[in-house]
Amino acid sequence: MNAIVSRALGGPNKEGRFTVVGADHLFSICTALLQAAGALEKEAQAVATGCVNANLAGHDSHGVIAIPTYIDSIRAGHIVPGAQWTIVQESPTTSVIDGHWGIGFHVTARAMELTIEKARTANVAACTVCRQSHVGRLATYPLIAASSGMIGLAAASAGVSPKSVAPFGGREARLGTNPISIAVPSDLEAPFLLDMSTSAIAAGKVRLAIARGEKIPKSWIIDVEGRPTTDPSDYLRGGALLPLGGTEGYKGTGLAAMVDVLCGLLSGLGFAGEPSARDSNGCFMAAFNVAAFRPLDQFKEEVAKFAHYLKSTPPSKGSSGVFYPGEIGYLREQERREKGIEIENTTWEKFRALARDYGLAAELDLA
Repeated sequence: MNAIVSRALGGPNKEGRFTVVGADHLFSICTALLQAAGALEKEAQAVATGCVNANLAGHDSHGVIAIPTYIDSIRAGHIVPGAQWTIVQESPTTSVIDGHWGIGFHVTARAMELTIEKARTANVAACTVCRQSHVGRLATYPLIAASSGMIGLAAASAGVSPKSVAPFGGREARLGTNPISIAVPSDLEAPFLLDMSTSAIAAGKVRLAIARGEKIPKSWIIDVEGRPTTDPSDYLRGGALLPLGGTEGYKGTGLAAMVDVLCGLLSGLGFAGEPSARDSNGCFMAAFNVAAFRPLDQFKEEVAKFAHYLKSTPPSKGSSGVFYPGEIGYLREQERREKGIEIENTTWEKFRALARDYGLAAELDLA
C-alpha cells in the first residue's frame, strides 16, 4: 500500500462543518478503503482518481462523498470487483461491451481506450457499454480521447436503475440525469470541455445539500405532489429532479430521451426503472481523430483562438466575464490543489468508521 503523501490540512474549517484535506491524502484514503472492501489496486486507483479529480474541479457531488456508497454496493454484491468484461461483438470501428457488473470507472476507461485505438486506424470509432456500476464524473472519459489528439464524446444513462428526473410536464421520474460530455484537444492551459447533465442539476448535488444541511434553489426539484421545493430531503421522500431548461424543460427532456436511446436501448441495457434494480450505467462513447479532418496542430491552435474570442466580449452587467467551457473547473482545481478540498464532516466520519472497520484508522491518519 502506498505511503500517505500529504496529511489533512488544518482539520475542521472555521465553520466547523467541513474538514479540509489534501488531494494526495484523500486519494490514499479512498484507494486503501476500496482495496480493503475487495477492489483490485487498479480498480481502486481508478475510482479514487476519478472521485478526487471531481472534487478538485468543484463537482463535489461526484467526488469522494460517493465512496462509502460504492463500498456498500461492493458489500451487497451489486458491484463485482475484478469482473472480467467481454466484447459481445465488434467491427473495425465499433464495440459492444458487457461490464459484468464490474467497477464502472475502470470498465469505462478501458472501453474508451479501446475506442481510441480503433480510431487511430479507422479515424472514427464508437462503443456501447452495459452492466457496469456508476462511472462517476463523465468528463473523465472524453478527456482521455482529447489527450490523444481526438475529440471525445460520452453519454451515460441509468438503464433500468431507479429513475430520478421527471420529464417536462410530469411529476414522476421517468429519466435519469443522463449526462453528456465532449472534450476537445487544444493549446489552452485548461481543457476545452463540456460536461453537463440533462437534468436541472445532478442528483448527487441534491444529496450533497442534504449532507451539508443546505437549502436548494426552487428550480432543482419537485416534491412528491409535483410542487417546486427548496428542501432537498423532499427528493428522498418521493420527489424528482426537474429537466434542464426551466420553462423550456422540453429541451432537457428531449436531450435526456436521446441519451437513453444511445446508452440504454442501443447498448441493450434497457430503460424502464425498476425500484429494486442495482445502480448501473449504460454508456455510449465515440472518438474522432482530428488529424483525419485537418492537421492537429492547426486545429488545437484555432480552438485556443476561438476560446479567447469568446472571452473577449465585454462582460454583461453584474458578470465577471466569460469563461470558456472547462475553464472554471480548471481554475477551481488550481485553488483546491493549493488550499485543500473541503469534505463535509458527515462524509469524513463515514471514512473514519470504515477505516476503523478495516483496521486502517491509524495508518490512514483517521483515528
